[in-house]
Amino acid sequence: MINQVTLVGRLTRDPELQFTSDDKTVLNFTLALNRFGKAKRHEQDADFIPCVIWGKRAEEMTHYCDKGTLIGVVGELQTRSYLNKEEKRVFVVEVLARKIRYLSSNRENLKEKESSIKENNKKEITETINDG
Repeated sequence: MINQVTLVGRLTRDPELQFTSDDKTVLNFTLALNRFGKAKRHEQDADFIPCVIWGKRAEEMTHYCDKGTLIGVVGELQTRSYLNKEEKRVFVVEVLARKIRYLSSNRENLKEKESSIKENNKKEITETINDG
């Protein structure tokens, strides 16, 4: 049987490292993948794919990735279940990431951050002038 998934997408939020009770590192993240709608070829939809990665690779992602970073993921599908607060069983399908490729350069990420900061500063200055 073959269980292999290859995805390229952007992170939907900044990665936050977590630790299990036995001190293992884990990172849950979601990839946004563009796809074209069936009805209109020029209209884009997105799929949001939950992923998990463990150990050193999880730690590396926190250093090299931010929200919006373009990455490639190679892994496998896994299913699991747990009981929620209402004692109902919840089933999860996610990608267990084995390899990560960083497709956005740090320079691109830095430019995007700087651009975002400049836009926010312009907005704050404009609001201050209009309020004053």
